[in-house]
Amino acid sequence: MENIQSPSWYISGLGQVLSNSLSYVQNELVGKGLKAAVISSSKQGSTRAVAFDAENNPALMKKVVAISLASAAAFGSAFYVGYQLAKRRHRFHVREADKNDQIEHILGKFKLSKECLHKVMELLLDEMHKGLDPVTHEKADVKMFPTYVRSLPDGTEKGDILALDLGGTNFRVLLINLDSGDIKVKSKVFLIPQSIMTGTGIQLFDHIAKCLAGFMNAEKLIQNHREYPLGFTFSFPCSQKGLASAILATWTKGFDCSGVVGNDVVAMLQEAIERRGDIKVKVLALVNDTVGTLMASAYNDQNTRIGLILGTGSNACYVENLDNVKTWDGDRNDPKQVIINMEWGAFGDNGCLNFLRTDYDIEVDKTSLNPTRQIYEKMMSGMYMGEIVRLIILDLWEKELLFVGHRDHSWSTDYRQALYTKGSFYTKYVSEIETDSGVTYRHTKSVLEQMGLDRPTYDDCVIVQYVCKLVSRRAAQLAAAGLAVLLNHINAPNVTIAVDGSLYRFHPKFKKNMEKAMQMLVHPHIRYKIILSTDASGKGASMVAAVENKKRLEALGESRP
Repeated sequence: MENIQSPSWYISGLGQVLSNSLSYVQNELVGKGLKAAVISSSKQGSTRAVAFDAENNPALMKKVVAISLASAAAFGSAFYVGYQLAKRRHRFHVREADKNDQIEHILGKFKLSKECLHKVMELLLDEMHKGLDPVTHEKADVKMFPTYVRSLPDGTEKGDILALDLGGTNFRVLLINLDSGDIKVKSKVFLIPQSIMTGTGIQLFDHIAKCLAGFMNAEKLIQNHREYPLGFTFSFPCSQKGLASAILATWTKGFDCSGVVGNDVVAMLQEAIERRGDIKVKVLALVNDTVGTLMASAYNDQNTRIGLILGTGSNACYVENLDNVKTWDGDRNDPKQVIINMEWGAFGDNGCLNFLRTDYDIEVDKTSLNPTRQIYEKMMSGMYMGEIVRLIILDLWEKELLFVGHRDHSWSTDYRQALYTKGSFYTKYVSEIETDSGVTYRHTKSVLEQMGLDRPTYDDCVIVQYVCKLVSRRAAQLAAAGLAVLLNHINAPNVTIAVDGSLYRFHPKFKKNMEKAMQMLVHPHIRYKIILSTDASGKGASMVAAVENKKRLEALGESRP
């Protein structure tokens, strides 16, 4: 913590500057033999009024005005410099030094040193090797799944490509057109009724095929009798057996369709399409949202080698040399590369990150839907960030370090209900609070008032914002460590990182804090840039299908006489 002087110290010092300036004006006047009367309005002499006979000496009047203006300018400049200095140096300061020390001690573990981040990097690289080795893959936490996506788009892909994005109670059908050199998107959202979510697999995929046919008919894609390639984003746990083959491991997100677990979801979708008989669609690829993020960016930037999701959850993928993928069971033809779906959220499930975890992290894990799993993700993703902040605020309140002047509220109406309610402090609150700058704390006050705190004090706002800053900065640094491992491992001179996710898009400081940490972790000879890849889950699936379709057409062309 950096202790800074209070605002009253600056005001006192600047008042002295003004007092000295006015004293100078007074002495000038008296020295010239003018009639002067100096009236002091305070014991400190911070405000004085000077009266003189200006009519008899206009030249001196001009001099006095000039000196007065110079004094005012000096006062204004000094005030501005002092304010900016205070704002720049301000990290965390409340009025009681003892309280500062206690809070710093409690939150100290959220401050990660360069050495600590290097240790995280070493551990992650070791886990990556375990995931890529068939001997250790089964027990590895970071699974490093080959996605069977080997060719990246190069910008020459053309035509209309369909995509399906299924990941919740709604799903989207998209039509992507690439003829202009840009990605043009038309899409429609369809609802999946509860009865279908818990019905049979045949009912689910027939419903999807029906909605797909309706969309194609509206876009006049049925009349030309063409076969359209389709990319399928399926955000459920799968074991991928090929680019267009994936076995569902288990349903999540409220789905429980019978007859799907253990079966190939791509084959079931293709069968539902063919049962209709009125649309011609070939499902060419199944991807997850992380791979989609990379592929959507690669169409316009061929240096894209890493895809990252930083939203409710977190995951990363990257392009790996095929020789390093010991678990690869496909051909070794060109291109000798494959995108690896890391599933890095599970990093630390074996306890290797316990040296980093705080009591708050452990509590969040215990009360989650998947205890002891996704440890890395729980320390940095949007689903858990707000809850970590709530637990810290609750702890500080119970130790009488926060909301000290608000401890006598009626239980039925005050903020304590929110403090003790899991999930009541949303991650969006963290983003809102960190938009505050200066000393007004407008957004911080608004958030605390929404929680039921009546007229939060300056100290309350300072402490809560400080907690948010530490938690979000640690998340950004952990994400930076993961990206630095990938950049150093790929070791290419120019790499583009495609990122999507609500946390990265909406948090005001996350990108800056992540890049700041990366600067000290990435090898200096590697140049990289980070770009936002929006709507990647739909676009990315279509790009995988577009690349595969181009290869298919080229092969057909080569085989023709």
